[in-house]
Amino acid sequence: MVDVVNYSQKYLGDRQDPSARYASFDHCFNYFRDGLESNDPDALIGGVAMQSSCLHLGFYLASWGMFRGSAALLQKSAKALEPAVRFAANAPTYIRDADVAQYDEDLIKELLSFGKTLGAKLPGGNSDTLITKAMLGIFGCVPAFDRFFRVGFGTSGFNKKTMHRLREFYEDHQEAIESQRVTTIDFDGMTTRRTYTQAKVLDMVFFTKGLQSS
Repeated sequence: MVDVVNYSQKYLGDRQDPSARYASFDHCFNYFRDGLESNDPDALIGGVAMQSSCLHLGFYLASWGMFRGSAALLQKSAKALEPAVRFAANAPTYIRDADVAQYDEDLIKELLSFGKTLGAKLPGGNSDTLITKAMLGIFGCVPAFDRFFRVGFGTSGFNKKTMHRLREFYEDHQEAIESQRVTTIDFDGMTTRRTYTQAKVLDMVFFTKGLQSS
């Protein structure tokens, strides 16, 4: 039995600290949601907005460990994220608003296809970890399939079988998961009107479970 609330709370800790590492998700997610909800791609990619978008995504990915070791991103500037940002800014509504409760055969197929194309636009984007971390930070539509999440959930990667399992887990633990959909914090640590997605909660739960068992 997975204790959703316990693992979630351990992950969150003192989450009102806007300078804490995990707040990087909130900052990135809030920024991209603001742009996406305007229904105008130029809010994210027009003029100086492109630079801001690349910097937001880049810092979040760096904070979440994607600019280290032999990672391709380590050799790049934020400018290298421009193709991925442009692609994400023009994502269809069913991708940008997707969440676990909606995972059916068609949506799963679309999410996997979108991730594959996004990965082709990211330096080193053949990695499920990088692809899903970007999708989580921008849309909140899938968990980040990093090493600890994969250990915690018992999966080999970002694939159809795992996505169906996530939907089943959500349905079996819906009340607990919904209770952990806390509000995001802004750059100053103030709560916003926006809440964590179901995918973000599952990311927290199984990242923490995997971390503790490694």
